[in-house]
Amino acid sequence: MLKRTLVALSLALAPEAIAMQDPLIDAVTGPETALGTVWELVSDQVMGGVSSGTLVTEDVAGRPARHLTGQVSLENNGGFLQMALDLDPAAGAVDASGFSGIELTVRGNGADYNIHLRTDDIARPWQSYRLTFPTTADWTTHRLPFAKVEAHRLEVPFDPATLRRIGLVAIGEAMDADLALARIAFY
Repeated sequence: MLKRTLVALSLALAPEAIAMQDPLIDAVTGPETALGTVWELVSDQVMGGVSSGTLVTEDVAGRPARHLTGQVSLENNGGFLQMALDLDPAAGAVDASGFSGIELTVRGNGADYNIHLRTDDIARPWQSYRLTFPTTADWTTHRLPFAKVEAHRLEVPFDPATLRRIGLVAIGEAMDADLALARIAFY
């Protein structure tokens, strides 16, 4: 009985996900996103890899952009560079279940990149929900539907009602990464 009461109490005290009303995540109008959060660079160096890169906000082909560049190396079991964004300034979850997916306007070096989504169901750093998108030398807008999200190293279905973090990732092969993001929003 005590265990059941404690579980019910912990669920009642768990913070509710913030319902997303405005679909805009970032239109690169300043250092912070429309959500009040900041993109950060994450590399495989957090687990012993040797990939290296930079993430800057700058003009790219006539548009303000978040610009990820660097070298992805597979040495030391590495293999990724990521620009990552917490969606809630208080590090909680947001409820994006009222939307169909994520729309992003990107420009790159012709390589494919991933978008990695993290929810409350993610327990390990190597788990994520993933979608892949191509890049070209021209600015291109992609719509990535939540219905096409693939779970990576977990069995739980994707739940946009508990979305915490988005990452744009160069991953899985040795490569020169060059990815510019001009806009990202839910649709």
